[in-house]
Amino acid sequence: MAPKNSDGSAVGRGLDLTQLRTFLTVYRAGSLTEAARRLGLAQPTVTGQIRALEQQLDRQLFERLPRGVAPTAIAKDLAARISAPMDALVAVADRDPTTPAEPVQLGGPAELLAVRILPVLAPLVADGVRLRVTAGLADDLLDGLRAGRFDLVLSAVRPRGRSVLATPLMDEEFVLVAAPAWRDRLDPVDDPAVLDGVPLITYAEDLPILRRYWRHVFRQRLDAPPALVVPDLRGVLAATVAGAGVTVLPRYLCAEELRAGSVVALREPEDPPINTGFLAERANSTLGPEAVRVRDAIIRAAREW
Repeated sequence: MAPKNSDGSAVGRGLDLTQLRTFLTVYRAGSLTEAARRLGLAQPTVTGQIRALEQQLDRQLFERLPRGVAPTAIAKDLAARISAPMDALVAVADRDPTTPAEPVQLGGPAELLAVRILPVLAPLVADGVRLRVTAGLADDLLDGLRAGRFDLVLSAVRPRGRSVLATPLMDEEFVLVAAPAWRDRLDPVDDPAVLDGVPLITYAEDLPILRRYWRHVFRQRLDAPPALVVPDLRGVLAATVAGAGVTVLPRYLCAEELRAGSVVALREPEDPPINTGFLAERANSTLGPEAVRVRDAIIRAAREW
């Protein structure tokens, strides 16, 4: 009798790397036809390789649907285990050593890139990795990722759909801050009415972060217009430090200023607003070795954030 894994499937001794690459392409494409196109193979060849792998594993990997295929639980587990090593192997095998690697295309929010990401990636650049960084809004950057303009995107919005893989990186805590002189005039800020007439500083005309803070912490709607709009949270922070008024910022962005006392938290709720940041990549493509290094460096660093 053939040995079995804990799930009852046959132990895959000597699994064929070509079959595994075909399996991963079918898994990501959701279609035998599309996988064949991406691999440059005939569809019967792809079908035959999947069947051969299923026979060796003694398990069904895909359910045939009217349009495409759906992975079984066994397929999902296998894909999770082989994706990273297979991607790295394919990237090495496909690369022409005489051709310089293309720059890694990375997109994300300007503030996060400047404060946290670029310091993490500096050693890779010093080691020869070429990097091109684009700042922008999450929806625009994710559209660019799907279109192939980016290898990786840092997003404050969870990507939707099977075409994008998203790794949770960190939880951003939002904090209501102002220069110390404002605290002396406003403390304590238990009631948002205390802030009536105080200049509000924001990065967009509709005050998205402040409105969310008001809803979450004060359980009220914020109707006041902004006094200052700066389309960069670092500019918002600079104006706040200079005493322009009150704002809400991610704690990581103003952590140094909070420690130095150049800004102060006007309120420290037990349940502050939180936003999860993600690192996104295309599900149906293989990252090059440099992009893998960038991705892995960001994920490792995020464990300490």
